Amino acid sequence: MSGSSAVSGAAPCRFAHYFVICGIDTETGLEPDELAALYQWLEADRQGRDPDTAATGENFEQSPLKRTFKSKVLARYPENVEWNPFDQDAVNMLCMPKGLSFRTQADQRDPQFHSFIITKEDGSRTYGFVHTFYEEVTSPQICSAMQTLYQMHNASTNPPSSSSSSASSSSSSSMDSLASSLDETDSPTSSSSSSSSRRAGVYDSSRDTLYVSKALCLITPMPFMLACRRFLSQLHRAVTAATAPPLPLESYIHNILYEVPLPAPGRSLKFHGVYEPIVCQRPGLGELPLADFPLAEAFSLLGVENLVQVFTCTLLEMQILLYSQDFQRLMTVAEGITTLLFPFQWQHVYVPILPASLLHFLDAPVPYLMGLQSKEGTDRSKLELPQEANLCFVDIDKHYIELPEDFPHFPNKAEFIQELSEVLLSFGISANTGAPPRTRTSPGSTPSTPGRERKTVAFRQLEDDGRNGNLAGEELAVLELLQGNATLERLQALTKRTGVTVARVVALRAGVKAQGTEGQGGRTAAEEEELRNAKLNIQLREVFASRFTTMFADYEAFVIQSAPDLESWLTNREQMHNFDKASFLSDQPEPYLPFLSHFIETQMFATFIDNKIMSQWEEKEPLLRVFDSRIDKARLYNVRAPSLRSSSYQRCSILKESAQAIEQRLMKIDHTAIHPHLLDMKIGQGKYEQGFFPKLQADVLNTGPPNNKWAHRTATAQRRKDRHRQQTEHLNLDNDLKEKYMQEARGLGKNLRQPKLSDLSPAVIAQTNWKFVEGLLKECRMKTKRMLVEKMGREAVELGHGEANITGLEENTLIASLCDLLERIWSHGLQVKQGKSALWSHLLHYQAREEKLEQQQAESAVPHVPERRKSDCSIAMPFLHVSLIQDMRHIQSMSEIKTDVGRARGWIRLSLEKKLLSQHLKQLLSRQALTKKLYKRYAFLRCEEEKEQFLFHLLSLNAVDYFCFTSVFTTIMIPYRVVIIPIKKLSNAMTTSNPWVCVSGELGDSGIMKIPKNVLEMTFDSAFRPHTHISALFKCQNLGKLTTVQLGHDNAGLLAKWLVDCVMVRNEITGHTYRFPCGRWLGKGVDDGSLERVLIGELVVPSGEEDSGRACRTPPLQRSPSQTRRISITALSGRGYKPTSAQIQEAIGEAVNNILKHFHKPEKERGSLTVLLCGENSLVAALEQFFHHGFKSARLFQKTVFVWDFVEKAVAYMESADQMGDLQETAEPLGMTCQSLCHYVNAVNSTPRNIGKDGKFQLMVCLGARDRLLPQWLPLLVECPVILRMYEDTALLRDRTTVNALIGVLETLHDFPITLEASLVKGIDL
Repeated sequence: MSGSSAVSGAAPCRFAHYFVICGIDTETGLEPDELAALYQWLEADRQGRDPDTAATGENFEQSPLKRTFKSKVLARYPENVEWNPFDQDAVNMLCMPKGLSFRTQADQRDPQFHSFIITKEDGSRTYGFVHTFYEEVTSPQICSAMQTLYQMHNASTNPPSSSSSSASSSSSSSMDSLASSLDETDSPTSSSSSSSSRRAGVYDSSRDTLYVSKALCLITPMPFMLACRRFLSQLHRAVTAATAPPLPLESYIHNILYEVPLPAPGRSLKFHGVYEPIVCQRPGLGELPLADFPLAEAFSLLGVENLVQVFTCTLLEMQILLYSQDFQRLMTVAEGITTLLFPFQWQHVYVPILPASLLHFLDAPVPYLMGLQSKEGTDRSKLELPQEANLCFVDIDKHYIELPEDFPHFPNKAEFIQELSEVLLSFGISANTGAPPRTRTSPGSTPSTPGRERKTVAFRQLEDDGRNGNLAGEELAVLELLQGNATLERLQALTKRTGVTVARVVALRAGVKAQGTEGQGGRTAAEEEELRNAKLNIQLREVFASRFTTMFADYEAFVIQSAPDLESWLTNREQMHNFDKASFLSDQPEPYLPFLSHFIETQMFATFIDNKIMSQWEEKEPLLRVFDSRIDKARLYNVRAPSLRSSSYQRCSILKESAQAIEQRLMKIDHTAIHPHLLDMKIGQGKYEQGFFPKLQADVLNTGPPNNKWAHRTATAQRRKDRHRQQTEHLNLDNDLKEKYMQEARGLGKNLRQPKLSDLSPAVIAQTNWKFVEGLLKECRMKTKRMLVEKMGREAVELGHGEANITGLEENTLIASLCDLLERIWSHGLQVKQGKSALWSHLLHYQAREEKLEQQQAESAVPHVPERRKSDCSIAMPFLHVSLIQDMRHIQSMSEIKTDVGRARGWIRLSLEKKLLSQHLKQLLSRQALTKKLYKRYAFLRCEEEKEQFLFHLLSLNAVDYFCFTSVFTTIMIPYRVVIIPIKKLSNAMTTSNPWVCVSGELGDSGIMKIPKNVLEMTFDSAFRPHTHISALFKCQNLGKLTTVQLGHDNAGLLAKWLVDCVMVRNEITGHTYRFPCGRWLGKGVDDGSLERVLIGELVVPSGEEDSGRACRTPPLQRSPSQTRRISITALSGRGYKPTSAQIQEAIGEAVNNILKHFHKPEKERGSLTVLLCGENSLVAALEQFFHHGFKSARLFQKTVFVWDFVEKAVAYMESADQMGDLQETAEPLGMTCQSLCHYVNAVNSTPRNIGKDGKFQLMVCLGARDRLLPQWLPLLVECPVILRMYEDTALLRDRTTVNALIGVLETLHDFPITLEASLVKGIDL
């Protein structure tokens, strides 16, 4: 009993927890692999065949040597470890992911090594290292069973003329071909004789020797991959060697299980294998965590650029599928990428080796990082993946990757790749940057077969492939030529003496020397290789880590610590706002924003911030501790203000010292474990028999030594830790409760980190899918809530939801993630995949059905009448037909979008902007027959209640205005309908002149468009009164949000005067309608004589939405001029409408304030400045009121006088005074100001445009504001004697104090760059 307690006490500090042997159980004999049978059942279900006929597991069409049989865990030592309970099914499945495989003497039987990982529900990991070899089958029962199977196979594949290779093509499904074993690849080399090639894959018990695979596995708490690999290969060598090993194998296994400790942090350890000592080291507490998988191999396999792209996809939590024939390559790339994420951690499904029976997990609608074994000859195109809209596909053997559409690049990508390439070059590895993404490699580059035993990173043994980032064979050949040629050697010596060096040769030589140096300091070549790999690993990782240290140097300043204690934080985690994203982004350099705005929305970033907040109350998470200490250190050396963010690239400065730490540990061994020794074993057992792994003595391997010093030491340390943990739990919170809260807080993914490998009944699969459905619904709720909160701004903040502003970039990120979520929902539970976008595929099916129905009912009695959207001014605007199909056609007609994924995203954006997303999707899903045909029973879209809730969450997005389609597709052609509505007396509506219009928006203007005379339309209102208006449709490049309309005519004909009420403009794709009020005459000799007017627009709220949306709408855009103001203030002042001086001063203050606020907003969300300058409550409107106060406008028997008349008279007076020399005495600056005023007024007057007197005043104010001249012009106008004639004594313009106050207010605008829209200043020559 004492022995087993020592086992459990020492377990957390033991180097290895279990030694496991997997292979064939001779007692139960040959059993078909149940998991393979289950997989066939799932495949049959997926394809709609009868699953029960497929699930027998017997497949006589396939050669028995190619079939998978059930492997078993034959032995494990010890039986169980308290800290790490043994999961028999998982270990068996991962030790032999493709089951048992058989060989004959004609087949290749090289041993293979691979590793695996088991992730527990709490996120902790256990590593497995497996050495697989072939052992001769001695059981006559198994040999005869194989013979019988072979005869049955021959009988089923008659006639005998058909070749055995047809077996491989018999699998009906492409996924099946992936699931079937790799064994077909290990056929003998083509150089072998025809007779032996006939015998490959053929078995005859009288002539052939049968071999079966067996796996030796070490299970460890830490990834000491190289040490475990060397230990297992020495163990295998001992079995195959001609002479028996020095000690029985039990001695070595007992030693590594019980007598070899984990190295302490920052220390190295030496222990002994069967033949040679093995050294491993563990990083210190302040260093990057242990990572033993050779990064250089990952870089060589993918190339530097490809690896950086895959790394970026991982950071953005996309779905990543690795694909290779070799299990170890899958593991190397997966572990390589995840170790580079420091200080962040992958939070989702992580299965670097996905067993064939778990292929249905690729259906998971969550981010994942999975590795899938490919079968030789299987083309990528045959691989049917449930969803590809957000998938990064990495074909490791062919060195190419397929990236998702439009994802942002990693900041400073080019400089980053350059730095990584230099690190690789310094170790003699050429840094060619891999095959470009999305391209196929030529068939000529054959990947190395996994059967070949490779050194960990024997670069020259990797295929000689330039894309691969290896030292290319050509370069090596050059060097060999140089070294082998005496003449060239002499030439080189001569150049050296004359002081000339041939740099390329020197570099090549240095590289090869770095690769080939042996025995330095008495180390073996293998130890040299190991040291070199460790140094290269740490330097590459430091380059990645330093990027994050630079990017997130000031992250702490933006962490919001609002909870008083851990319990209240955990309870309210979901409602809490933990990180000030908007302020953080506004503090970053512009080029970083596309990447960072996506990244700070990920689960890994959220968890990182959670850990930071929790570190107030409990011990810091190890990665966070290392990261924070690095930031503190960087601050000491590099004091810079957080506001001075620069996008210049900062190289990693600690490469040398990080490599030195490792070198020192490996040179000077800190601890040597006890040597293996003879155990107290029964005599006669453990007998050596060459080529066969012996049956080990369980009694000596199941218990550890009773008097192990370090075991007791760690046991007391563990007890101390336990006590401390219980205290903190008692103080803080029950641990189970905390875990529950954290699970909820971190959402989906944590509880699905790795699929449960043991029980794989269809019921369990259904349960897993149910978890996915719940997770998708929760994610939808969170996303829509976040989009609403961010968009609703101020009201949301008052309700306690966090910060107010949302940048255009952030909004774009949120919408992109909504598109991604919809794609994942639509690809969950698909029956058969068609195209890369599941959503667009469903829409196309729907469109085909609807169009077929339309044809059948050609008499235009359409089955569902598309709704009609009325605009406010339904009298004037013709109905706009709105339907799901119509919106699809808009997207299909856009040549700018090339892919299905792009079309689906475009359609989502368009529907969201039109506030029809929920309604369209409801319409799509209402065709239940179609949904049933496309989706399995467990799919999200067939769970009625969840589907209803999902549509309801999307409906809530109608409360806010999005312009996510208009603002993204800026180059498309859009049809606009323009309707000019005269004031309703019929006589005023008629005009003989030729009208024209020019529409301007945030992205440009339409140019002047003449309106043909024959478009006069007559409509009748509800009382059958006739109304006429002019309507025209034109097409131009997307104008964005509309801001102004210039309306005019050429004054031709008898009825040239025209009284216009307003102009309506509608975007025919998005349905957005803008109203541009006018309420003035256009014509000579009427009103202010204007023949053209610049009108400021406002977005019209569709009437149906007016009531429902009023309570929860976004604050409206700045309103444009109301009709009442536009009926000339001059005319109104004669009707007794006179604002008080206090009201006028307040209006000016408000107008200037609005302009200041505009410039204080982030640039992307400022909106239109034109509205603030010329709209209602604008600067021009307020100054018009100021100038009108006390103005003598109406004269008896004379025409109306306008403010512009006063300005012109003042300028005329100044010019005449100047000529007479009266202004010569004035101070120089005043004279200059006087000249500028005259110059500007004359320029406005001489413009070829007929903009009328009020239009000219507006233009003068805008130009004066832009060029910061308004405050200088005011005193000139006030001093001018003309004022006495034209203004009453009480006028504000004659009150010095008020004018000085006005000048002070206007001067505050000088700090900002006012730019005027082209439509305002057209034709002005200054």
